[in-house]
Amino acid sequence: MLGEKIKYKAIVIGASAGGLLALSTLLEIIPSNYAIPIIIVQHRSKEPRGLLEEILQSKCNVKIKQVDEKEKIENGIVYIAPPDYHLLIENDFTFSLSVDEPIRFSRPSIDVLFESAATAYKGNLIGIILTGTNNDGMLGIQSIAANNGLTIVQEPEEARFPTMPLAAIHTKKVKHILTLAEIQTFLLEINTD
Repeated sequence: MLGEKIKYKAIVIGASAGGLLALSTLLEIIPSNYAIPIIIVQHRSKEPRGLLEEILQSKCNVKIKQVDEKEKIENGIVYIAPPDYHLLIENDFTFSLSVDEPIRFSRPSIDVLFESAATAYKGNLIGIILTGTNNDGMLGIQSIAANNGLTIVQEPEEARFPTMPLAAIHTKKVKHILTLAEIQTFLLEINTD
């Protein structure tokens, strides 16, 4: 185990370029009865709604679904931000979608998800940054750390595009730098419901 025994209530993951492969690798080992919701922002084009979710679902046992406005967050589901919407988590643990301006050229923005999740979940949150070509997620990692959440970044040498992991590491707020295999192990270890 990577740290003291904490009952985590949510996992947020940010990915950009190269993210489909990284997410597939992480999620394929998650059981269908996983005890913690996983909420993902993958930078994506305005492809037909649900294409990313269909691809991931074909490789995974856990339920994968695109977020709906005002949906209540539940365990055993991997939620994906819809294309062209920012995804936020409200303090009552429901989702909110926004069409505010793109941040760092991205909508959905990793920072928006991570910052709202940090406010809602405080120290019961895990934030993970995967491969990507910009610095989205940097502010979100700082926000999670400031709220005593756990911050993890994919090992930049392993990432297909290391820019995003490196940007997060440069904040000096990342607790663990791990390979995808090590993140998989950790995700299984904390499944304690």
